[in-house]
Amino acid sequence: MRTLTKQEIERQDFVDNKIFELIQEILPESKKIDWDIEIIAAVRDAMRMQVVEEKKILSEQKFYPYIKI
Repeated sequence: MRTLTKQEIERQDFVDNKIFELIQEILPESKKIDWDIEIIAAVRDAMRMQVVEEKKILSEQKFYPYIKI
């Protein structure tokens, strides 16, 4: 069974961390949130729709690598 490579895991971490940073930056100081993968995934999915499906800038695997089950 295939597993994600170190580089693919690093890409996932990079994307999720950048999205979390963006959320934190745009919220007022008094409204900061703890790490919440549900919120991060929702933003990631919206970005994927634009970057992968609408604008076709990157492939889905380049944007956020995953393993099909």
